[in-house]
Amino acid sequence: MIRKKIDTENTLIRTKDFPSILSSQSGHRVLLGIGGNIGDVVRRFEHLFYFFKRSSLLRVIETAPIVKNPPFGYTEQGDFYNSLLLIETFLSPKALLRYLLRVEKAFGRKRLFKDGPRTLDIDIIFYENVTMETKELTLPHPGWKERASVLIPLSMMKRYNKHG
Repeated sequence: MIRKKIDTENTLIRTKDFPSILSSQSGHRVLLGIGGNIGDVVRRFEHLFYFFKRSSLLRVIETAPIVKNPPFGYTEQGDFYNSLLLIETFLSPKALLRYLLRVEKAFGRKRLFKDGPRTLDIDIIFYENVTMETKELTLPHPGWKERASVLIPLSMMKRYNKHG
């Protein structure tokens, strides 16, 4: 594992699988944001990577480096680790969301309160060029343009160049 301080608040972390570029097939391209701040989050990201590699519902085609940064919203908690995964899937946005919520739960996620500490958070940042706003899901993910946890790893991805 290699750690590099980017600025006073953010640290870049590189592991064996973050960043990675894998082969692309077909399906809808989706950018997922992953985060957490409870326990060994970097190891959990590695486990998630292999969990997704075995999944028949999606295919990981690129990962970004991991960024360690301070929390926002509720700030009385430890720093977060965040990264991005570019995936391909044939699931619809809502079906993908349902699947990701089950994955979060399988990795120990408990929703205690908004912006609270968590073992794993998986957000759909972009789903191709889909724009939608429902009670369950807003695409693109609101606030992505203001979050270092998205912008820093996104700037380092090779295959994903959506910036607007």
